[in-house]
Amino acid sequence: MTRIKAIISYDGTQFAGYQVQPGKRTVQLEIEKVLSKMHKGATVKIIASGRTDARVHATGQTIHFDTSLMIPSDNYMKALNVQLPRDIRVLQLEQVADDFHARYDAVGKRYRYIWDCGTVQSPFRRHYAVETNGIKPNVTAMIDAARAIVGQHDFSCFCAANTSVIDKVRTVSALDFEWHQEELHMTISGDGFLYNMVRIIAGTLWEAGIEKRDFASVVQTIASQDRNQSGKTAPAHGLYLEEVFYDKE
Repeated sequence: MTRIKAIISYDGTQFAGYQVQPGKRTVQLEIEKVLSKMHKGATVKIIASGRTDARVHATGQTIHFDTSLMIPSDNYMKALNVQLPRDIRVLQLEQVADDFHARYDAVGKRYRYIWDCGTVQSPFRRHYAVETNGIKPNVTAMIDAARAIVGQHDFSCFCAANTSVIDKVRTVSALDFEWHQEELHMTISGDGFLYNMVRIIAGTLWEAGIEKRDFASVVQTIASQDRNQSGKTAPAHGLYLEEVFYDKE
């Protein structure tokens, strides 16, 4: 058996999320169906760096799986892309050491969140950026409030209440904003993220942008460790898993 590492991209619009769920269309299910076909009906399980929710996109998700097929990496990638649905694509594929693990070996991730601040949103962007009905936030205020988030903290206030995770200490290494014409992009990198953490941070910093919060408010929110003190969970379709980092990188 050979272990394969692949970087994949998917449009989350028509998926119930990454992980297999009974009776629902998921990214994992679609890829495993193709791998099973390539392996003459045998089950081939894939492991990802982490799950993504329904409607969340990925431009750089990492997976691994074991295969008995002796196919050059370029040909393997082509064989997958020919059979996969059009909303999933394999971007890179390579053979790796047998002990590589897409989830446990990851040392960090970068996400991107996108708001469309145009007066009228293009119908072609409605699934890929969150419409603000023409509201343009005070990005300077958002950047200032974001200073409270960068660093190591207990991020309980930015975690969905139904999580089973006990240790909520994480390190956010970078949090930046940039304009792309009428779209405002937030990028955030860290050593790990709690369930809905990026979307809750996005919702909280948006409130800073419309002058409902400031730096001191975010500091107080983090110290409270209370989910009820932070902002709303921003919509899923504005979120992208952009890159997963590993030690050798």
